[in-house]
Amino acid sequence: MSFWDVNFLFGNDKIEQDYIGRSYYGDSKPQELPDLNEVPNFQAYNANRIPDLNEDPCVESFYSYENQQEFRWESQPSYKHEANDVYLETQNSGHDYYDGGHHDAEAAAMIWQITRSYSFRRDRPHLPRHEMSLAEFAVITGLYWDPETVTPLYTAGITEIDDATLRAWWPLIVDDPFGGTKARRIQVTGSVTGGTGMNQNFEAFSPKRLSPSPHRENYQSKFSNAALYLENVKREVEPSDGDQSEVTHGRIHSSFKRRSPSTDSRGISDTGVAEESVGRSRTQSLKVFKRDEDASVDTADATFSLFASLFDSALQGLMSIPDLILRLEGACRNVSESINNSCTERHRIVEDKLMRQKARLLLDEAASWSLLWYLYGKGNEEVPEDLIVLPTTSHLMACQFVAEDHTAQLCLRLIQWLEGLASKALDLESKLRGSHVGTHLPTSGVWNHTQRFLKKGSTNVKIVQHLDFDAPTREHAQPLLDDKKQDESLLEDVWILLRAGRLEEACNLCRAAGQSWRAATLCPFGGLDHSPTVEALVKNGKNRSLQAMELESGINHQRRMWKWASYCASEKIAEQESGKYETAIYAVNCSNVKRILPMCTDWESACWALTKSWLDVQVDAELSGLSDELRSSQGAIDKSAGQMDISSQSLGPENWPLQVLKQQPTDLYSLLQKLHSSESLHEAVSRGCKEQHRQIEMNLMTGDIPGLLDLIWSWISPSGGNEDFFRPYGDPQMIRFGAHLVLVLRLLHADEMKDTFKDKIMNLGDLILHMYVMFLFSKQHEELVGIYASQLARHRCIDLFVHMMELRLNGSVHVRYKVFLSAIEYLPFSPGDYVDGGFEKGSFEEIIERVLSRSREVKAEKADLSSDVAEQCRVQSLEKAMVIQWLCFTPPSTINDATRVGSKLLHRALMHSNVLFREFALISMWRVPAMPIGAHTLLSLLAEPLKHPSETLVSSEDHEISDSLREFHDWNEYYSCDATYRNWLQMELEIGIEEVSSEEKLRANLLAKEMLSSSMTLLLREENPWLVPTEDHIYELMEPANIELHATAMLSLPSGECVHPDPTLCTALTSALYSSLSDEVVLDRQLQVNVSISAKDSSSVDIALRCAAAENDGFGPNKLGDGGVLAAVIAAGVKGELVGFQVGVTMEILRLDAWYCRIDGSLGKPATYILRGLCRMCCVPEVILRCMQVSAFLMESGHAYENHDELIELVAGSETGILHLFSQKQLQEFLLFEREYSIWKMELAEGADA
Repeated sequence: MSFWDVNFLFGNDKIEQDYIGRSYYGDSKPQELPDLNEVPNFQAYNANRIPDLNEDPCVESFYSYENQQEFRWESQPSYKHEANDVYLETQNSGHDYYDGGHHDAEAAAMIWQITRSYSFRRDRPHLPRHEMSLAEFAVITGLYWDPETVTPLYTAGITEIDDATLRAWWPLIVDDPFGGTKARRIQVTGSVTGGTGMNQNFEAFSPKRLSPSPHRENYQSKFSNAALYLENVKREVEPSDGDQSEVTHGRIHSSFKRRSPSTDSRGISDTGVAEESVGRSRTQSLKVFKRDEDASVDTADATFSLFASLFDSALQGLMSIPDLILRLEGACRNVSESINNSCTERHRIVEDKLMRQKARLLLDEAASWSLLWYLYGKGNEEVPEDLIVLPTTSHLMACQFVAEDHTAQLCLRLIQWLEGLASKALDLESKLRGSHVGTHLPTSGVWNHTQRFLKKGSTNVKIVQHLDFDAPTREHAQPLLDDKKQDESLLEDVWILLRAGRLEEACNLCRAAGQSWRAATLCPFGGLDHSPTVEALVKNGKNRSLQAMELESGINHQRRMWKWASYCASEKIAEQESGKYETAIYAVNCSNVKRILPMCTDWESACWALTKSWLDVQVDAELSGLSDELRSSQGAIDKSAGQMDISSQSLGPENWPLQVLKQQPTDLYSLLQKLHSSESLHEAVSRGCKEQHRQIEMNLMTGDIPGLLDLIWSWISPSGGNEDFFRPYGDPQMIRFGAHLVLVLRLLHADEMKDTFKDKIMNLGDLILHMYVMFLFSKQHEELVGIYASQLARHRCIDLFVHMMELRLNGSVHVRYKVFLSAIEYLPFSPGDYVDGGFEKGSFEEIIERVLSRSREVKAEKADLSSDVAEQCRVQSLEKAMVIQWLCFTPPSTINDATRVGSKLLHRALMHSNVLFREFALISMWRVPAMPIGAHTLLSLLAEPLKHPSETLVSSEDHEISDSLREFHDWNEYYSCDATYRNWLQMELEIGIEEVSSEEKLRANLLAKEMLSSSMTLLLREENPWLVPTEDHIYELMEPANIELHATAMLSLPSGECVHPDPTLCTALTSALYSSLSDEVVLDRQLQVNVSISAKDSSSVDIALRCAAAENDGFGPNKLGDGGVLAAVIAAGVKGELVGFQVGVTMEILRLDAWYCRIDGSLGKPATYILRGLCRMCCVPEVILRCMQVSAFLMESGHAYENHDELIELVAGSETGILHLFSQKQLQEFLLFEREYSIWKMELAEGADA
């Protein structure tokens, strides 16, 4: 922690700007820090006034007498001494600026002591404002000396800060610099001075490109949820440290935008533009903030967002698949380069090694993507007709052969791939360390030392006597050692350039070094490019020199002579051990593999040598018209290799020597086999064959895609049969690559997949994709999962999203909203809305229905037999209610038909809330102060969306929508009355009536009157009685044969303890449920009762009731509003009045459903009238009894309720239809309350008379 961190921790969290101290320089003018909410004032500033980073701040001048007077510190000298100690400790602790975490605790402890020891006066005079430059601001706030700021500045090569530098760094300063926290740091993604690289690539993910917060006015699809709004405000005002998935602290993020990518001349858009354009505008509301534990930028982790944006564009059709593969390769290379650049001395040795290993793996991945592009994305090239000349040439014939022959074309693409990798490696090395290839001075290839030696007249039989290039071979001598070393260095560079496919650069290097003859040996035929590619043909144009040459000597004659000469040279030089690089260079020209392989110290070089040699042999065989003879001769060589001396065998001067033919592979599999087992290979090549990406590349070469998927799955899948399908295993980078490879292969082969191949890539590919989605989810990348989950099979997609929603149910609103967006943006809303080539995706509706259904299931682990049943039910109700949040989010306006989707979601939320309201009402019959938190959570979640319902919902003539709205408002009114009653009960139970003050008595009376007023309003509604069901429109579609009710319940004793069910109890309960109706009704309605112990929770029972439909109970409206026979049976259990069962035992309903049944016995639509009638039978009598209890309380306190008689008339009146809702026990309780009321009334009357 720097000294200035200490300084700014004093006082309030935000220093008052009017009273800010002087600048660090001790100026007489007071300084003012700029408001971070305003645009910084970038005034011109003299950079010379900014000290060097190694310079200590002038502490003495800051605590000058003038500052002491302005701040009015009471114990300035002592404070100054303490502060200097803190500063010196941070400066002199081993001079280690990078050990940022060691001293923070000690410094913070000292700061705490200082802040407790000294006070600050508030009556400071108003100081005039003074404009301050941004550079000055950085110095004063301590940003300049903060080690966590200095380190990346040094890394970036910045030793002094001026305004121009800070303009570039200002958007990367996160959090409030005045907050007194360690969040005051600059985040760096590589060098800030470079114009290319990761700075451009990550531009789309920088903080200045953050999409607007969901609650901003300019957001197109404004949230209608108050909780989300408030959380946004809270997050911006005071970021929380508790949720790692919500706080931004240095992790790169993404904001996808839908834009069509611009392309360059090759059809590939610029990388910097791509990352901004490849996203989706429908996720513009997301602010994806991640906390990195070590507060450093993990650029490798940023590839998850980067790749997701690329695939998003490709899946939308905004980018071609070949273009996508190239971008994936480029992304891997850029991230790898950024990681290497960030490997500085601030990291420990182990950390540095791990980062470099990660960078190396990314380069390997880039190589695999590059190979995939060359094999599947490059496209086929045909020889342009305008370049076909007559008579033909050997080069034209070679190009035509390679373009038409599958094996030769494969070899060419592999060569181009391997040379491309080497060329990019050269470019990277040149960029990072400066080029060492081709840096020889002119005439460095001339033997100057030998020339001076010979001019002196010196003689040595081991030293050549002439300076021509053939002298060492002719004279069996060598030039001086210095010249030989210089030659070897030149040849090493030539070899490196040839390996990278840079033949022209190699020739130019030889000419520049004074060895033009060597350039002629590399590139004969007048310097023409003789590689068998259409590109070389176009480059050469219609040059007639080769045609003229071959008209004179014959087609391919000169080529054969050049190759024979190269072969002889490579053998001769190897025998004399004159130079390993020169041997390899000549061997490359003639496919002399055994002389090339010793120079190949890695897998790529060995593969290049074998492939290039094999291609050259195929081309020469074709040009000689001996391709069939070549194949047969290779077979003969294999058979007779042990029977003849092949050193003297040859096919003639016009053909290849047998030694060369024997070295060539017969097919691609034999080529790969040579890489594994050839004796002349370097051991590093054999090790390379075992590396993961080398194995991937070899499978791609052979086209064994099923084998490749099996291989990747074996690396990332769990082992030991201990599988958790929803847990990611294996290396994250390999999981990511595997998932992306699956998607690319599916896109490439969408129209060509055969049944076997399709099954493998769909089934096993889904497993790999699923694992990657769960990995992203585990790393809080919820905003990315939709891109990949949408590519899973329908059932897997649904299962996955259900699992993720359940895991994030108790997460923050922002995290849940990210999961919501991932599902609704990337999936069709309804089943069958979108089918892509026979691939049916999972739909959002199916996911939500599964989530809602599973949320109502009884969870065995929640049951606790030792605790109160009512409290258990109350806690479980909260979890059930929270699931409504998924339906309360406003869908983004960018999806199709967003208004209609929003209305559907709100209607579904209303329907499910009403289902839960019924269940919650039946478990909240207990007269206790504890609120039914589940019901009130539902009301709070739906309050904001229903304040501004969509026009579609309001104007809808759909009977179900209007009915759901009406029932919701009924429940809202009911729970309002319930809350008032429980508030009154809380006051009544906590303090005795004699002990309360007059104010508390008055408050209790007011609550009692409010409760009575609201309850009577609920009970006396005439036009629309509370929860009276309307006629179900099921009759327009079908005539139900039966009605059925299913319930899951816990049995509770009067004490609140749970009764554990057993078979005997289930039998007794079945009999009691039958006994709740008369025998005549049971027989007439064909009632069937089945009670069993719940399979999911042994502490509860499952109850299934079924009876025949009848008039007013299954047919037509339920005029009495009591739910009919099935409701009466359940009501008896809920009220604890089952005949022949344990006295006082009640059923606490955990889940309740009712349906109409078709003639075939299948379940039809829900029979909501049964459930509403059941709630009326239980809730209406309870409300009336509570009113009687409160009325008696008012009478006892001397404040009689004036409408008490209306309660009596309400129950006793035949026209109200309420009396039949009461059970015998409830009527007895009603009369007891009336008796109590009357007694208090008489006592008050007697007291008044006395």
